[in-house]
Amino acid sequence: MSSQTLPYGKILPVLLSFVVMGFVDIVGVSTGYAQKEFDLSPEMAQLIPSMVFVWFFVLSVPISILQNKVGKRKVLLAGIGATALGMAIPFVSFSYGIFLCSFVLLGIGNTLIQVSSNPLLREVVTAEKYPSILSVSQFIKAISSLLGPLLVAMLASRTGDWKNVFLVYGAVAICTGAWLAKTPIKETHEQASAGFKDCFRLLKDPVIAFMVFAIFLTVGIDVGMNTNIQGVLVSKFDLTLEDASLGISLYFFSLLVSRLLGAVILGKMSHVKFLKWSGWLTVIAFVCLMVSPSLETTLASIILVGLASANLFPLIFALTINRTPKRSNEISGLMTMAIVGGAVVPFIMGLIQKSAGVDFVFLVPAIAAVVLSFSYLKFGK
Repeated sequence: MSSQTLPYGKILPVLLSFVVMGFVDIVGVSTGYAQKEFDLSPEMAQLIPSMVFVWFFVLSVPISILQNKVGKRKVLLAGIGATALGMAIPFVSFSYGIFLCSFVLLGIGNTLIQVSSNPLLREVVTAEKYPSILSVSQFIKAISSLLGPLLVAMLASRTGDWKNVFLVYGAVAICTGAWLAKTPIKETHEQASAGFKDCFRLLKDPVIAFMVFAIFLTVGIDVGMNTNIQGVLVSKFDLTLEDASLGISLYFFSLLVSRLLGAVILGKMSHVKFLKWSGWLTVIAFVCLMVSPSLETTLASIILVGLASANLFPLIFALTINRTPKRSNEISGLMTMAIVGGAVVPFIMGLIQKSAGVDFVFLVPAIAAVVLSFSYLKFGK
């Protein structure tokens, strides 16, 4: 593949799958609406994101092994199909149990998409272009995540039912799957089919082990922000649920802007150096957020967290894959398994909030950011 020419006909349908991947972030605003609609306790409401993110832990490694045999594109298509099915279920019947089933399918589908999409993208670009293209993919996901709360608000206002967002998501998923199904992609096959032991044996490599943990923390920070911004703004500044949703939109907008800039900067700057500064700026942003005295400075700090942390995931993922490209399937599986951090970190944040109060809820992601700030050392200075 020429380093100068990118095969956009193959890249675009893979990139579109990141739009579908972004659907998972609807869990943040959906949790608030479901809690109100079903009159749920906080514990029952937090079961909704758990139903999504637990599947990353359960299925990621088995799926990464399976895709060695069936191919990344087929796994990606299966994930898109599961997502479309999950979006249709609430319109067959609607109850809290059915709602959870919908998000179970969303979680399973998103797991398949996460495991397969990143390494499949690696198949259609050069190693040099991969980190910047991966940042573009995360930028696209950020657009999808940003539009979610806005789309929910618009549909709730114009149609009277916020759940109609699932119809839109289902239609987009079907169109994405149809385009990808018609796009031939030649995949490289690993020399030997890996098993569970081979996959987990990679964790003996200290760099891979730390980077898997880094993904755990990175996703934990992201989901922790997504699911707690509303509650913090309501508790500290007495906002309504609808007004507090602005904080989520601002967060996702900052992710979008940062990933767009990151795709440009990564073409000119050392990836390791970019990782270093992203980590330390995230720490500073969380310190600002925790000591913020007013609504205005809190919203500004939320934006800073998004701007600083947005490129951590693609940087960590791409640097690790490029370090050992022949084991991309297994590494992708391990890292996708670590997305379970999106269930664990917010849960710990909830415990902290219950015992110490809302002022300390962001202490957990702040500590995670400190750990991440040292990750660049694993790739050299």
